[in-house]
Amino acid sequence: MKLGIVGLPNVGKSTLFNSLTKAGAESANYPFCTIDPNVGIVAVPDERIEKLGELYNTKKVTPAVIEFVDIAGLVKGASKGEGLGNQFLANIREVDAIVHVVRCFEDENIIHVEGSVDPARDIETINLELIFSDLEILERRFAKVTKGARMDKALAKEEEMLKGIKEHLEEGKMARTFEVPDDEDLIKAFKEYNLLTAKKTIYAANVAEDDLADDGANNPYVKTVKEIAASEGSGALVICAQIEQELADLDEEEKKEYLEELGVTSSGLDKLVTESYSLLGLISFLTAGEDECRAWTIKKGTKAPQAAGKIHTDFERGFIKAEVVPYEVLIKEGSLAAAKEKGLVGLEGKEYVVKDGDVILFRFNV
Repeated sequence: MKLGIVGLPNVGKSTLFNSLTKAGAESANYPFCTIDPNVGIVAVPDERIEKLGELYNTKKVTPAVIEFVDIAGLVKGASKGEGLGNQFLANIREVDAIVHVVRCFEDENIIHVEGSVDPARDIETINLELIFSDLEILERRFAKVTKGARMDKALAKEEEMLKGIKEHLEEGKMARTFEVPDDEDLIKAFKEYNLLTAKKTIYAANVAEDDLADDGANNPYVKTVKEIAASEGSGALVICAQIEQELADLDEEEKKEYLEELGVTSSGLDKLVTESYSLLGLISFLTAGEDECRAWTIKKGTKAPQAAGKIHTDFERGFIKAEVVPYEVLIKEGSLAAAKEKGLVGLEGKEYVVKDGDVILFRFNV
């Protein structure tokens, strides 16, 4: 999973990125300090893998990972090359989902490019740049399609859809709220446009430390962000980039203590992972053994052979059966053998739909 972190300059993007990835992206109090997109790989926090590692006395524990891309602060006119412009919009096209960091705190020591804190305006500024960039993509496609639309029914249908998307965007709406016709070819074409505004988005309301304990409930800026997210079916969460930066330097035990002091149960990374998995429809299945215990990320609804293919293509090609036991059952029984004795391990075929937390041993023959 690849997430792109975007936002106006000085909203806390790079601070958040630094704390999530510890990759050390430069964070400074002026626009465009991030010249190249910084990339960091982050382990997905999952205590199930750690417990399986203890159960199996495994040599290696391998969590699932998320790739974060910190993209330089966009400004008004970015789609026309203002600031650092189009190169950053191109970088966003490569991600699976967008984390849009929105400033929801007042601090006279940290300048705001627009001179004041206004989440609705800031979100609109970024979203309009994404819309303008998408309109350019659509114009190019429209020019190609129109030529053949009179002679080709499929192209005529696509031309009609392109007109609809264009009108939708021109009204200031995001492509992710556009209803694509229930037509296989049009659904495929829509995906191939790879529109920025069609990407799943999580709005991260960046608040001051005081607003963290009640999850920004009394912060009017946060309310605005959540309302905008809800209106377009996007995700929203409250983070404090400054606190995340402090947490990044602590070990697990110290982190827990610090979060308890703040009256918070989850770190920003935990919340971001949960929201990302939910928004993108992802789950994790687990494999366990003495050599390695590992988490694998798949789409909800994935069947056993395709899940096996995540490990190795040979596993999918030669799939025979999958031995499946829910994680909670395995931990409760204390071993795979004990779970088998009680008949709690399923032997599943090609139509089995993998569930979150399934511990699976694949049988295959190539």
